[in-house]
Amino acid sequence: MESEEAAVRARYLRFAEQEAPGRSALYEQWARGVAGDAAVRRVLARIPATHRQPPLVFAVARLLGAPLEQWAVVREWMLAHADALVAGCASRGVQSNEPLRCAALLPALSLIDGPIALLEVGASAGLCLFPDRYAYRYRDAAGALLAALDPAEGSPVELECRLTGPLPRLRLPQIGWRAGIDLQPVDARDPAGRAWITGLVWPGETGREARIASALDVVAAELERGRSGHAGLDPAASVLRQPLIEHGDAAELLAAVAAQAPREMTLVVTTPGVLAHVPWAARTRIIETARSLHGHWITIDAPGLHEAWHPPIAPEAWPADGFVLALDGAPLAAVDPLGAWVAWHGVPAAAPTLEA
Repeated sequence: MESEEAAVRARYLRFAEQEAPGRSALYEQWARGVAGDAAVRRVLARIPATHRQPPLVFAVARLLGAPLEQWAVVREWMLAHADALVAGCASRGVQSNEPLRCAALLPALSLIDGPIALLEVGASAGLCLFPDRYAYRYRDAAGALLAALDPAEGSPVELECRLTGPLPRLRLPQIGWRAGIDLQPVDARDPAGRAWITGLVWPGETGREARIASALDVVAAELERGRSGHAGLDPAASVLRQPLIEHGDAAELLAAVAAQAPREMTLVVTTPGVLAHVPWAARTRIIETARSLHGHWITIDAPGLHEAWHPPIAPEAWPADGFVLALDGAPLAAVDPLGAWVAWHGVPAAAPTLEA
């Protein structure tokens, strides 16, 4: 238990020093409180190591009734509700279902002609399965508008993204089929599921909860539209009215779900920010499967997360706060992990089959 408690202290101190600053002053305070409190550390050490990340523990605590108060108040709540907190964390996983990631995915999707069969690993509530249903505003560093894209029917979700570097080709993708795989899929129509997804937003992240709620409304409307018709492929429109969501491990299911995609469409597997939450062996298997399929693989990952990049990436040469946007392993841009900015590099010479 002592080694587990030490691991909790190190993890929460790292979160307080490296991850929370600039995003959530309250979570930074809570994490420092955990790191410095032996009694609370002993409680969290009872949670399986893969289920005690600070954002997950704090979100579960809030879902169970912990107040958004100073650490002294939250500490007493955690100690008084220790068993419920341990059980709640053990049954859940991090599901940062951020629609703004679609603004980072879009430049890569724009390189692929449709119709696209879109398959997302870690789909959660499906908010990144509908990039064609959102509006986009790309601005330069000074805030000047570079590009605006809107779906024909309009959208209540407008994604703002700062774009630097050469202006890439930008277009809304033509998606004819969509599917997702998740260990704990969330129905965007379910009040409890919606509360969980919005509750994962960190206190202090201005505008994010409202954006996610609006995206949940978009997905819920699509699900209802699909239910009022049918869940299969509409031959007249060549679109899947309702996405296929598989409950399970993507390392086991990816190939089988991909095989269900219409053959006349271009398969695109996306792993936007999810692979960091997958153990190494399963992560490697997902990558190998995605690259072996007849189609494309788009990912957003930390540069040191795996070795699937070509040309290789030296993590120390990459922006400290930037993840990698890559198409078929070819790095295209440094991006904000949640999609707030894109520093476009263009298609590298090592990827001759792609067009910049």
